[in-house]
Amino acid sequence: MRDYGKGGFATAQQCLINIRLKNETRISEFYLLGLSDDPELQPTLFGLFLSMYLITVLGNLLIIVAITTDPHLHTPMYFFLSILSWSDICFTSTTVPKMLVDIQTHSRAISFAGCLTQMSVFLIFGCMDVMLLTAMAYDRFVAICHPLNYPLIMNPHLCVSLVLLSLFASFLEGEVHVWMALQMTDFKELEIPSFFCDPSQVLGLSCKVTFTNDFSKYIFGTIYGFLPILGILFSYYKIISSVLRMSSSSGKSKAFSTCGSHLSVVCLFFRTALGGYFESAVSHSPRGSPVSSVMYTVVTPLLNPFIYSLRNRDLKRALSRLYKPGAD
Repeated sequence: MRDYGKGGFATAQQCLINIRLKNETRISEFYLLGLSDDPELQPTLFGLFLSMYLITVLGNLLIIVAITTDPHLHTPMYFFLSILSWSDICFTSTTVPKMLVDIQTHSRAISFAGCLTQMSVFLIFGCMDVMLLTAMAYDRFVAICHPLNYPLIMNPHLCVSLVLLSLFASFLEGEVHVWMALQMTDFKELEIPSFFCDPSQVLGLSCKVTFTNDFSKYIFGTIYGFLPILGILFSYYKIISSVLRMSSSSGKSKAFSTCGSHLSVVCLFFRTALGGYFESAVSHSPRGSPVSSVMYTVVTPLLNPFIYSLRNRDLKRALSRLYKPGAD
């Protein structure tokens, strides 16, 4: 692997070299460093990530089928959950299949257009997860704090509108990051220190470290990270306040049980996603932070179906009917 040196002088020197190369031929591809260069480790990595990917797809598909086929689950909460499961499949499919192909072909190259496409789709479905988790928190807030008005407030029109709004906001974030990447003309290196085109890593390849780029990274982290977290925290603050005023212990238990799986997924997702986002933005490691990247791109979508199916009685019952159609 090439060594571009450390410090500002080495970086500036590499930028000058790449500018000369760009004058001779247009830069057409990047190189993904992947998770490891050890040849003996590649079959293990391939088997591990293939298994995780198949389990993720199968688990989320089962949730979608269970919700679709069971009339008892045709409610706003499960509608959002089915969209979240679909988004998780797309999210992990953005990165893992490409990594598996790279391991098999022993190639780390990705075209410039392919890299921007992967980055855009990754951001769209990553942001979609954030928006959907926020919508689900609002749904639980209305269900527990305003139960009598729940059918009126969480009507099908609002649910579909929230999903479409989430999709629009996600598409906007993806396109803005692609636009920022297209403004990059000079690259200090062509190697991306990750196994996929991580937005922070791709934008960090620019020779021109501008205030606009750095500001944009953190402003988008605030808009699509901090504000949804604030909305979720507010929803759960109101939920907890409402539950504590309940006189019935069974009512309290039922209220908390409906929020347990969602809260577990929220904590897992935001802990890994925000940690990976900001860590990759400031990391100076030659390979970034592969553990945090794997956690939020692969492990979180893998665990979501298990969290919901194990902690949710209605969904567990619906899944059992898929295996035993005659089961009650």
